[in-house]
Amino acid sequence: MRIVVAGSSGFVGRRLCPALVEAGHDVVAMTRRPERYDGAGRAVGADVHDAASLEAALAGADVAYYLVHSLDDPQFRRKDAEGATTFARAAGNQGLRRIIYLGGLGDDADNLSSHLRSRREVEHLLGTGGVPVTTLRAGIIVGHGGISWEMTRQLVEHLPAMITPRWVRTRTQPVALADVIRYLVGVLAVPVEGSVAFDIGGPDVLAYIDMMRVVARIEGRTMIVVPVPLLTPSLSSRWLSLVTSVDVQTGRNLVDSMSNEVVVRDDSIRRLVPFEPMDYVESVLRALGERARA
Repeated sequence: MRIVVAGSSGFVGRRLCPALVEAGHDVVAMTRRPERYDGAGRAVGADVHDAASLEAALAGADVAYYLVHSLDDPQFRRKDAEGATTFARAAGNQGLRRIIYLGGLGDDADNLSSHLRSRREVEHLLGTGGVPVTTLRAGIIVGHGGISWEMTRQLVEHLPAMITPRWVRTRTQPVALADVIRYLVGVLAVPVEGSVAFDIGGPDVLAYIDMMRVVARIEGRTMIVVPVPLLTPSLSSRWLSLVTSVDVQTGRNLVDSMSNEVVVRDDSIRRLVPFEPMDYVESVLRALGERARA
């Protein structure tokens, strides 16, 4: 099967491409800078905002993975909507059978943040070209280089004592990067009719503060937490940019989303792609081990 991976050089894409090659697929690694790409698959230059480049990149493909987002851009919601619409049209023109999209968890009945609402919009817009979309919705993905994971790790390692805003009590369901890849590859073999969305997550539901405490315990660190309920999202994002490598814009978008509980509501994917996901402790150990080897 010929598969195009849009976002092949990103956090998830650079792990997904070799897994797809290993599974026997013909992988086209779509990237804006093909001359710099040194991963698995055949690099092809294309941009989700450039219709002509997409038509060429998607020619002859059966399936495309869409792993693109613009979280570090002040206009990310508009840009992501435009990119998804352009990609959907090109995929329809080229007769693709399916688009697989990695979106975000969150209850539609909740007052979702702009970030999570944008993920839902992209789900819808990717289907406007007539190609069925299979969406895997995830919360925090635990793996070396992931923004949310790196923020968690760096907070623990840089601050033995920290002030914490209200969002640290919000529940989430982290999932190991390796398990996300297993779901993304495994869903290719799942027969589906039309567009469908699946929730994916690890076995543990934890508050953000508990995730940090687990990391501190694994690393043998002492962490003192001082709750500050009036710490605003704007101040939180500036605080994050001072003590982690997350920039202010990305931090603001992440902080806004951290007020939303992101947990698995429907675990039907477990029966369709059966395996035992790693627990949070094992996920953290894997991520720290990968960082040590990098």
